[in-house]
Amino acid sequence: MISVDAALEALFKLVSPLPTEAVALKDAAGRVLAEEATATRAQPPFDASAMDGYACRAADAHAGARLKVIGEAAAGARFAGHVSSGEAVRIFTGAPLPSGADHVEIQENADRDGDTITLTDPAAPGRWVRPAGGDFEVGAKLSAPRRLGPADIALLAAMNTPAPRVTRRPDVAIISTGDELVMPGETPRDDQIIASNAVALHALLAGAGALPRMLPIARDTEESLSSVFRFARGADLIVTIGGASVGDHDLVRGVATEAGMAPSFYRVAMRPGKPLMAGRLGATPILGLPGNPVSSLVCGHIFLLPMLRVMLGLPAALAPRVTARLAHDLPAGGPREHYARARVARGEVHIFDRQDSSLLTVFAEANALAVIPPDAPARPRGAEIELVLLDTNSEHP
Repeated sequence: MISVDAALEALFKLVSPLPTEAVALKDAAGRVLAEEATATRAQPPFDASAMDGYACRAADAHAGARLKVIGEAAAGARFAGHVSSGEAVRIFTGAPLPSGADHVEIQENADRDGDTITLTDPAAPGRWVRPAGGDFEVGAKLSAPRRLGPADIALLAAMNTPAPRVTRRPDVAIISTGDELVMPGETPRDDQIIASNAVALHALLAGAGALPRMLPIARDTEESLSSVFRFARGADLIVTIGGASVGDHDLVRGVATEAGMAPSFYRVAMRPGKPLMAGRLGATPILGLPGNPVSSLVCGHIFLLPMLRVMLGLPAALAPRVTARLAHDLPAGGPREHYARARVARGEVHIFDRQDSSLLTVFAEANALAVIPPDAPARPRGAEIELVLLDTNSEHP
């Protein structure tokens, strides 16, 4: 068996960033920006009013000043004239400052009588003016690589970047194996179970930016498994579930090797998830996950998502970790690194008592994996522990 760190190092060697493509900005959310974007327009592109009020010359903005209102400026409707001394233009938020004006006085500080305003308590010069380029200038850069969120999309739009270049989404083929499996919605025999792993991994991969596809379930024969492997041709990554252990019906390693897989490693010193397999089938990386549903999903978070990050052009890295304080005493750890299902709230973490790798109900209640190193000593309540946060809407520390 190899360590989790050694397994990740080997997995990172199997994958590399995929080619890039230009996509419409409306479709770029969640994608990874592959090339830095350059602003072709400043923001704001002109001196703009930050408030509703009156545009005038700063030299005229003193208490008691009486100014003649000579026109109006609104967002998208610039005042075409020129503001001279003793004059003002009614202006609204976002409108360009008229020629000759360098100050905006908010309407609350101006008493209007017909076409004349009297300033009562003027603001400091330029207080309500957004200067041209105050956010960014022409030529400003948005660095890459980065996963694009809503704020990035807004920034790219303001930079007038309609089609950013992003990394192509990885095509990931998911293969479930086993005579005991049927798909959700089918009617199982009394000796069969529902294949929950594949749909869980599909959701995990889709949420992380991949294009996963679930292939037909491979039955426990070499012919069936070889046939399903052929359906995976063209994928950027093949993920198998189950069948990689040492039992008489565990055929994945043998069939993959017969098909030309160059093995990377087999078995990792972790709990859950020991029977993990990796290699390369031709040019395609292959990751063989355990069949127990919790084991496969834990390995998805710890190994599959970091691999996907590299394929998307992001730096190779462990699953992000945070620390929190134990809400209870924790006994000593075992010989393998343990990723225990836990729930964290308000900076305290409770590790569930039941950790069997078949218990999906426990996983559904978890919002973190507590990382317990090999042979870790017992720790008291209040001690800090590392966590891998799961992608949930639950409260985080």
